[in-house]
This record gives sequence, C-alpha cells and structure tokens, in this order.
Amino acid sequence: MTPSLEQPVGQFLDQIAARSPAPGGGGAAAVTGALAAGLVAMAARFSDAQLPDAGELAARADQLRHRAAELVDEDAHAYGAGLDAFALPRDAAGRDQQVRATLDRAAAVPEEMTQLGAQVAELAARLAAAGNPNLRGDSVTAALLAEASARSAACLVDINVTLGGLDKEVSLRAAHNVTAAHTAAQHAVSGRE
Repeated sequence: MTPSLEQPVGQFLDQIAARSPAPGGGGAAAVTGALAAGLVAMAARFSDAQLPDAGELAARADQLRHRAAELVDEDAHAYGAGLDAFALPRDAAGRDQQVRATLDRAAAVPEEMTQLGAQVAELAARLAAAGNPNLRGDSVTAALLAEASARSAACLVDINVTLGGLDKEVSLRAAHNVTAAHTAAQHAVSGRE
C-alpha cells in the first residue's frame, strides 16, 4: 500500500510499523519535517502582533509543509523503484544503469528533505526569538523536529550515495543543510535569531 497523508495518523503509524519496506525512514523523516513546518505556520499565525511579516512566514511554512508531505509518497516510490531494480537478474541488460538511476533518485528525495529541514528550522528560530512568546515552545519544538528530519534524511542520502557510487557532492550538500538546521535549532533553543 502506498502511504498517503490523506489517511488517519494511526493508520500511517501502523504502516510504518508493519513488515513492509515503505513507508520507512524516509517517510518518517518527511512527516517529521511536515509536522515541524505545521508548528511554524501555527506559531507565525499567532505572531502577527510581534512580526509584521508573520503572514508571509506562515505562508512559507505552509508551502514547506505541503512539499514535505509530497515527499512521503515520493520517497516510497523511489524506494520501491530501487527494490525493483535490485530484483532484476544480475545479467539483465541495463540493470546497472537502472540501479544507479534509482539510487540517484533515492538520494535526491532525502536531500530535498534536508533542504526543507534547514529552511523550517530557520523560520522556527526566528519565531522562537521574535514571535509570540506564548508559542515559543512550539517554535523550539518545530526547530528541533526540523533538525531531526534533516539529520535522518542526510543519513539516507549517504547510504544511497555509497551504495550507488554516486557523486559525493550530494552528501556534502545534505551535510551542509544539517549544519544549517542544527545551528537554527540551537538558536531557537537559546532564543536568539
């Protein structure tokens, strides 16, 4: 069954726990990023008295939340395609190219998750420092969840890059995004921008 965020949370959690290949770590990382973005959007909507651009922050967080939600399904499809490619007979024509292409996609999806995680964490840090103080805990939680999403997604990038002998620059970009998310999360915790 293909995961979808149109289903109840309990059903999605059951799918994660099931003995099936997807949703797995990538889906969990994407959902975590979407949750973080949702918290940012909520905190921004309560911060219009403190931040003149609160509406723009909320709109940006909503965009990131929707994209993260789309990545849940994209990750499941990329993982499934990889499994299909590896299942081909070793002597099948074009197998190596197909495996490499699927691993390239399987690395690209979580790399995008790292980008989203960094962006969400940066928005959260701004809200933690200058937004509605009554929502500071939500902003800090958002930053920490965004960092966790980016960090776990970067691990998946590294696995696919290594397995496919892909360009290590993909891993370096993911690591850079994790550093940005970590820095933003630390700023959120300390209450500075």
